[in-house]
This record gives sequence, structure tokens and C-alpha cells, in this order.
Amino acid sequence: MSLLEVNNVSKRFGGLTANQDVSFNVEAGQVVGLIGPNGAGKTTMFNCVAGFFAPTSGSIRLQGRDIAGLPPEACARAGVARTFQIARTFTSMTACENVMTAAMLLEHNVARARAAALKWLAFANLERFADRPAAGMTISEQRRLAVVRALAIQPRILLMDEVMAGLNPSEVREAVDVVLKIRDEGIACLIVEHVLEGIMPIADKIVVLDRGVKIAEGTPKEVSNDPVVITAYLGD
Repeated sequence: MSLLEVNNVSKRFGGLTANQDVSFNVEAGQVVGLIGPNGAGKTTMFNCVAGFFAPTSGSIRLQGRDIAGLPPEACARAGVARTFQIARTFTSMTACENVMTAAMLLEHNVARARAAALKWLAFANLERFADRPAAGMTISEQRRLAVVRALAIQPRILLMDEVMAGLNPSEVREAVDVVLKIRDEGIACLIVEHVLEGIMPIADKIVVLDRGVKIAEGTPKEVSNDPVVITAYLGD
């Protein structure tokens, strides 16, 4: 049994089909890239897995339990955490307080929640911002803060939505290092990413969507050499 099993998931909005019969698995501790051209349905798939959308059909199983249609807070308690394309930090709060908002899902004691938050900030080399307002952090730092806030709920799988977009090469390397550390903690990562030079070297598997349909799945090398994938990205 895989950690996450997405089976024939479709999502329709009226007459628009955003995802159609998409299936893939994620194993525990695995890094899986979810890629595709703009409008491929990647974020919609994320929203279905994380509970923001209920699939029109199909099933989504986490450790054998069908979580399709559960609200986001129930998915979070089940072990699914996510970040967003735009880092949604609470800029008027300190970095530590940001992470504590998530840690309080499990720790109802403020002191223990703060200790957990400080641990996760150190995990991503952000401990120096612990007592500073998040508004003073760079975009790259705020994205890492969003990641460690998600980690504070102790998920089994972390969904990351374009955490490397718009970053310079040094910042991309920092983001990659954090992903590798998350994997070493045994937490699976499902990553939507357009910065292919960031995701390809670290992914165990790549799933490719185009116009809501899965067109390829395999190792980064297999996918990058697939003529169907090349056509989807570059045209005929």
C-alpha cells in the first residue's frame, strides 16, 4: 500500500474539466514532481488532495483511508500539509508565531508549541528570525517559513506549490536543501514546480499533466526524454 494513492480522479467545474482520470502514487519518504504547462491542472490536483476541492469522481487514499472530499482541516489532521504559490505568511506576526499557529493543531500548550516552532525554524536555518516580524523576511525566506509552518503539523506528506518560482540560483539551492532534509525526515513531498532544474535532480519520480490528463510518469530521465512531454512543453 502506497502512502498516497490517487485513483482516476476527475474534477469538473461546470463544463470545464480541470483533471480527468488522473492516477499516481506517492511512497513514504519519496519526492514526486508534478509538472506540466500552464493550465495543465496541477494546482487543481493539489487542491483535491489537500481538501480544498472535492473530486467529481475517483478516490484519494492516504495510508488506505479515502480522504477525498474531506475538508482541509480534516486532511491536515490526517497528515496532509500544503504550501501555496504565494507565501501566505502572517506578516504582522513573528516567524515563531507563524509556525506556532500550525503547531497548536497538535500542541495545545503554548510553551510546547513554541518549542516545536523553534525546532522547525532551525530545521530551515530561519532561527534568527524567530522573534522578528515576518514582514522583514525576503520572498525566499517567507517561502521557507511557509514550508516549516506546514511541517509543524507533522504531516506524512507535504504538498509544495512552486516554492522555487522567481528565486535566484542561490535561493533555489537553499530550497532544494530543505526538500532533501524533509525527505531525510521520512516525509513524502509532492511538488508542483516550473523550475525544472530545481526539481529534476532531486525527484524520485515525475508525473506530467497536460490539459488535465496525465501524459507521462517515470524517472526524471525517462520523462525528460519522452517525445509526448517535449511536445506538450515546446510544441511540434
